[in-house]
Amino acid sequence: MIVDLFAGPGGWSHALSVLGVRDVGLEWDEWACRTRAAAGQLTLRTDVARYPVWPFVGRTTGVIASPPCQAWSMAGKRLGLLDQPLAHQAVADLAAGRDTRDQLLAACRDERSLLAAEPMRYLYALNATGEPEWVAMEEVPDVLPLWKQYAAILRSWGFSVWTGILNAADFGVPQTRRRAILLASRTRPARPPEPTHARVPEPPTLFGPGRARWVSMAEALGWGATDRPVPTVCAGGGPGGGPEPFPSGSRKTLADARDRGTWRQPPRPADTGRLRHRNRPAVPAHENAPPSTGATPGWAWSLRTNSQSNATVRRADEPAGTLFFGHRANQCLWVAEPATATAQDTSAAPEAIRITAPEAGVLQTFPSDYPWAGNKGQMFSQIGNAVPPRLAAHLLSPHLGRPLDPDDFTLAA
Repeated sequence: MIVDLFAGPGGWSHALSVLGVRDVGLEWDEWACRTRAAAGQLTLRTDVARYPVWPFVGRTTGVIASPPCQAWSMAGKRLGLLDQPLAHQAVADLAAGRDTRDQLLAACRDERSLLAAEPMRYLYALNATGEPEWVAMEEVPDVLPLWKQYAAILRSWGFSVWTGILNAADFGVPQTRRRAILLASRTRPARPPEPTHARVPEPPTLFGPGRARWVSMAEALGWGATDRPVPTVCAGGGPGGGPEPFPSGSRKTLADARDRGTWRQPPRPADTGRLRHRNRPAVPAHENAPPSTGATPGWAWSLRTNSQSNATVRRADEPAGTLFFGHRANQCLWVAEPATATAQDTSAAPEAIRITAPEAGVLQTFPSDYPWAGNKGQMFSQIGNAVPPRLAAHLLSPHLGRPLDPDDFTLAA
């Protein structure tokens, strides 16, 4: 079997299904488990840090791990950086068969910091029987030093290992999401996949097929195609209504953003029940963008990731910045910006529009009809923490000996 630690809503699992393989995911979050169940993925709802390894011994060909990144992410307090020496100590101890996690956890500033060491507990137990054949792990860039420690240990066990930073946009993901990757194998040289896309397209040559231009948000979402359904947003907290699970301070942040002029209230269409339809933002004029429909003259649409002054803002004819959401889901907005030098009257700008969960999922390369479970906050949390399936498929394809057809991932559906 393939064991997927911290499986989340199924980024790795969906990639494996595209490649014709299944995994067993270990996941704690209730709503991620419900999403996985609706997507038909095998799941054990459990705490990865407490689940025994013996059920997998003698049966495991591959181990996948994407530990929770909140302790290390730029979107959080980054206490994981302060706890990094403790995480290194946990990895070293587990690789030697010593379980010091409880003592080290008591000294951590963020209880999630040691989760990045958990895969070593599984790998140590499996190595006793010559397992697994391969390993694939993913985390935010600041975890790369920990991955290098894993690499040194795995090499001493007979693995070929590669570690490094990959940009998801280089593999057809409409998002410049940079991640620390570890790839290891007992049966083949470990190396990163060849990029298929680039910021500037590269024509085919005698030495290779070339690279396509980075996939834009507009291209991924199919904007401008008249046969696409109009997206919807949910009134209240989600498809089932209810409160939005954001911390009490987040609404104050939105209020402060309004005062700073960095946030615009979305339009309020007439109530049509729990689901409200809204017009799709128009694609800005660009030589590689799909033809737009319903464009507002003089204005182009961009995606703003949050209300902070340093928020990433990308035009729709570019890939998105890294989508992380968390409690800022309501602050990720489609905003209109002047498309020409003559469009300077900001009072005439179209109202900002919140991104929807299906749109965010597509920008992570999930199918547009992926069955996200939970209310709006729970869905966005899953999406922001997931591995882009298209990137995952590029990482896994060589291990499985299954070629990846670019048509296997239809970004807009």
